Amino acid sequence: MPRDYKEEYANYHSKPTAKKARAAANRARRKLGLKKGDPRHAGHVKRGGGEGASNIRAENARKNMAHGGRIGDKAKKAAGGRKSKRG
Repeated sequence: MPRDYKEEYANYHSKPTAKKARAAANRARRKLGLKKGDPRHAGHVKRGGGEGASNIRAENARKNMAHGGRIGDKAKKAAGGRKSKRG
């Protein structure tokens, strides 16, 4: 069954919370000067540290996604995540 993008937009992407999250991500990328096609992500330095310039950094996309939603003291793979020898 093919993906229904119209329904997906109606049910998630058009909601105010999704729009605010997307705008925040775009703001962070602009602050860092990341352009379209740049493989890096705008990552947070500290969880709960806000969206200020001191709390965002350009980070390798693979490393940023490996946080598993955890940053700081609890920085490790999410439970059940893929184990890697790369560190």
